[in-house]
Amino acid sequence: MVVGVSLAAFTKLHVIISLIAIASGLIVVFGMLDSKRMKGLTGLFLLTTILTSVTGFTFPFNGFLPSHAFGILSCILLLAVLPALYKFQLAGNWRWIYVVGAVILLYLNVFVLVFQLFLKIPFFNALAPTQAEPPFAIAQGVTLLVFIVLGTLAVRKFHPH
Repeated sequence: MVVGVSLAAFTKLHVIISLIAIASGLIVVFGMLDSKRMKGLTGLFLLTTILTSVTGFTFPFNGFLPSHAFGILSCILLLAVLPALYKFQLAGNWRWIYVVGAVILLYLNVFVLVFQLFLKIPFFNALAPTQAEPPFAIAQGVTLLVFIVLGTLAVRKFHPH
C-alpha cells in the first residue's frame, strides 16, 4: 500500500501522470520553437512534472536510488522555472532560465521513460536486459542529442510577446 492504495494502482497513477507530463511538455517545447507561450499546457506540464516527482518519492525503497537523484534535480529545476515564469514573467535572463529548465525537466522525464521501456517492454528488454548494453546507451544518447538540439533552438527562438 502507498498512500492508501495498492502499489499497482499507485504505480498506474504515477505512470499516467508522467505520460501527461511528457506529452504536454513536448507540446510546450515545440511551441517554444514558434514563440508560443501556451499558458494552459505549460501549467499542466509543470503541475504534472511536480506530481511525478512527488509521487516518485512515495514509492517503497531501500537506500538512495537514481530515481531519487532525478526527483531531487527536478525539484531544484522547478525552483528556478516556476519563479522565472510566474513571478518574473520571463523578463530578461529569466526567459532563458525558464526555457533551459523546462527542456531539462522534460528530458529527465523522457530519460526515465526510455529507461522504463527497456526495463518493462520485452522487445526492448531483450536488446538491453541490464541497461548496460549498446542499444540502451544509443537510445539514451540519441534522446540527449535531440534535447540538446531542442533546447538550443528553443533558447534562440522563444521570445513570447
